Amino acid sequence: MAVVGIGADGWAGLPDAARSAVLEADVVVGGERHLGLLPSGCAGRRVPWPSPLRPALRGLLDAHTGRRIVVLASGDPMFYGIGRALTEELGAGALRVLPHPSSVSYACARLGWPVEDTETVTLVGRPTARLAAALHDGRRLLVLSADGATPAAVAALLRDHGFGPSRMRVLEQLGGPDEDCLDGTADTWDRPPGDPLNVIALECRSTPDTVRLGAVPGLPDEAYESDGQLTKRHVRAATLGVLAPAPGELLWDVGGGSGSIAVEWLRTHPSCRALTVERDPVRAGRIARNADRLGVPALRVVTGRAPDALAGLPVPDAVFIGGGLTAPGLLDACWDALPPGGRLVANTVTLESEALLTEWYRRLGGELVRLAVAHAVPVGGFTGWRQAMPVTQWSVRKAPSTFSGDNR
Repeated sequence: MAVVGIGADGWAGLPDAARSAVLEADVVVGGERHLGLLPSGCAGRRVPWPSPLRPALRGLLDAHTGRRIVVLASGDPMFYGIGRALTEELGAGALRVLPHPSSVSYACARLGWPVEDTETVTLVGRPTARLAAALHDGRRLLVLSADGATPAAVAALLRDHGFGPSRMRVLEQLGGPDEDCLDGTADTWDRPPGDPLNVIALECRSTPDTVRLGAVPGLPDEAYESDGQLTKRHVRAATLGVLAPAPGELLWDVGGGSGSIAVEWLRTHPSCRALTVERDPVRAGRIARNADRLGVPALRVVTGRAPDALAGLPVPDAVFIGGGLTAPGLLDACWDALPPGGRLVANTVTLESEALLTEWYRRLGGELVRLAVAHAVPVGGFTGWRQAMPVTQWSVRKAPSTFSGDNR
């Protein structure tokens, strides 16, 4: 099967190898827009993608077994394109991919931006909120739009997050005869929906009073909506350091509170995954709002009481327990859920939970530490230290030879 990338320049922009593949095909599968770019001389049967696409993909391909199939895709099929789904379904060896320059390559060429220094965020089939995690002063971003209304939604998000002064350029129909560029700032963006085939170029600039959100764990406490159930900044940074998130890993955040540990786990890398378990529905809703606000809307919020709410959840790479440690069976359930090599970190401020962690530390080892933070505060006309409640933290890694039934 050939997978042919095609751009806004249509048939005229295809090299000879891609044209030959399309002309020789018995079946050409693609979006309505892509199929409409082909000349009448392409005799293969034209089959538009079904919607939703992924569940129907295997059946569609099986229906044309034995025929020469060509799939049309936008630009580079392996860059946020259908190439990924086809590879997962059929294997790389079953495909012959003929890429076209991607919209990112075209955009960088027009803007004079080095591709390797330009971060790309796709909003195709994804919530606009995920862009928030990439907003940093002076950063250049390319946003892949879902449709013609995406630029206005992006401008609104930038204003809401204190990045209204950011320059926005909307590049439409890149590489085609109707290519255009619309220029402005998020603060002043009032254009109606334009061409659905567009890429947004952002030069991020914040207002002076915008809360600075860095790229490492330990965001300011004021970045979160909270009722007081929040792992504070310095303890949070230390906790994420011990949890040690790596790309693609899944975290269970048990006793989510305001969701800060799960949120900052997700912000470390776009491929990180997390779910948080919170028994209070009001707090669960607050966690979801914090996740949206801080650019990680993919955080899964499970409303329920642990350990019962843990049943059936996907296997974690790491577990953080921030509340409810003394609930019967909670530590056992979290430890049992971890695979060999998995990490468990638990924080507490109570003597009862500290005694429990000390017992588990005695059985399984790991590291038991006490984290103490003091803040300078006015004392009359002078300054003194106000000590926050110390946090006892137990962290442990499940060794390959550890079997939970033999170690408790």
